[in-house]
Amino acid sequence: MKKIYMSAFFLCTTTVLYSQNVLWQKDIKSNTQDFLSQVTTTIDGQYLITGSSIQSSKSQASGSKQNNGYDFHLVKLNQQGEEVWEKYFSGQNHDFLSATVNTQEGGFLLSGTSYSGKSLDKKEDSKGGSDLWLIKINEFGEEQWQKTLGTASDEEARAVIQTTDLGYFVAGNVQNSAKGFGSKDIWIIRLDKTGKQTSELILGGKGLDEVEKMIPTKDGGVLLGIYSRSSEVRGTGSVSSSSNSKPENTHSVSRFAKTTTNEGEGDYWIIKLSKDGKVEWEKNYGGKADDHLRTLALTSTGYIIGGESRSERSGNKTTGIEEGTDLWLISLNERGEELWQKSYNFKNRDVLMGMSVIQSQDEREKNKDITKGILLGGYTQAEGRIESDDETFWMLYLDQEGKEQWRKHVKGESRKKEERLSDIRLNRDGSIILAGTSAEELGKENWKIVKLGNGQIDQLIEKQDIKVYPNPVSDYTYVEIGYEFKEADILLYDMSGKLLQQTKTKNKVTKINTQALIQGAYLITIKTDTNKNASAKIIKK
Repeated sequence: MKKIYMSAFFLCTTTVLYSQNVLWQKDIKSNTQDFLSQVTTTIDGQYLITGSSIQSSKSQASGSKQNNGYDFHLVKLNQQGEEVWEKYFSGQNHDFLSATVNTQEGGFLLSGTSYSGKSLDKKEDSKGGSDLWLIKINEFGEEQWQKTLGTASDEEARAVIQTTDLGYFVAGNVQNSAKGFGSKDIWIIRLDKTGKQTSELILGGKGLDEVEKMIPTKDGGVLLGIYSRSSEVRGTGSVSSSSNSKPENTHSVSRFAKTTTNEGEGDYWIIKLSKDGKVEWEKNYGGKADDHLRTLALTSTGYIIGGESRSERSGNKTTGIEEGTDLWLISLNERGEELWQKSYNFKNRDVLMGMSVIQSQDEREKNKDITKGILLGGYTQAEGRIESDDETFWMLYLDQEGKEQWRKHVKGESRKKEERLSDIRLNRDGSIILAGTSAEELGKENWKIVKLGNGQIDQLIEKQDIKVYPNPVSDYTYVEIGYEFKEADILLYDMSGKLLQQTKTKNKVTKINTQALIQGAYLITIKTDTNKNASAKIIKK
């Protein structure tokens, strides 16, 4: 059982009963309809909650800039659920924050859709219609740079990842583009670490295509998950050209026309890009009705593709539906070849919002990971009759072959009438963060964040007594303690045994400043109130 918690509850389960602790619940209240898009786990085990809100009179009084529209809204929480800081980024009109990625330098890149011109926090003019607004911030929420990307058409931001060279891939949708193929296409932009645009790619079919998710792949490339309502474009190959922008901003522009055929009303369209942004392969999955892709995840053998389906067995869909929409998962290998398909049902309209994969080291091959399980999160909307657990966060846990192990509804410390999960994150220590909205009444959606301790998943997570990263170190390093404690000391020694630094902590992960160290080897030791000690050697570059 977890030691640090605010209150504990038993959660409703459908298959087997396992107790879980609600370690804490954080409610961020609002008088408007706020949108929560994502929870991002930071390197030091804290949480950045991001979305879009209309600022309250309280935030205005504290000096925030007010525009009477939606703004980027960020709240950082520590490991105990306490607020570290809160930030808004505002333009004169509506600005919606869609996606966030934590960077290897310790900060974040925010990607959203902006209807604002140059005003308030927005430093660049509108390109026409809605644009992509990118803001790079440090770990304290302070802006480092920002970019506005767009054309005369309407663009919307959907996803962002960091690449191995510290640059970024940004994914969005563009409507009725002169360079596009249909009514809505996919727009992929490649940036270097300073935010300079280096290439762009437009993908689409003859109709409407919307990118829903983008994840980095093991080879430095990208996997795109697209909801497609389009047919293939015949007689059109991939085309590359140069941008018509100023010479110093010249970059390559590529186009890729869809070559796969839709099976029904809406399908899963999956595209693998190389690290250079080139299309390596594409796959299309669907039945005769509507199938909506929502999320992607890496596994040890390839990828898991997840979403909702209204299709019976038809097209290349080999599983049926029970009622409303069912969850539909497809497992692919790294070449995009199908390994298995599975469906799951909570009754009514089931909506999948997030997925985490549990990986562990292969005992036979130490440099190889194996998948141990898949954790899904979502909610169910009522269609017709109302079930008792509709509009409640749920979790579904599967083994590596997609076989259901257990399912649970998560009410937390309190529950409102309408609750919709936005994101789920599995932490390194086996705890789980669920983030979504909770409505006291229509138009007043609070943000609800719940942290759970799960003993069953905890047993599947491989832990070390002490873990230090990065190592070798430069300006700082993170010390992760693998066992339970209430308070610990982190001691830094040189190799002669002289104590150089001592830090008290209550956190599983603690940031240690190593700027003052000269080049060489050092020893980090942890001592806890449970009389457990561990040490690790670090190298200062």
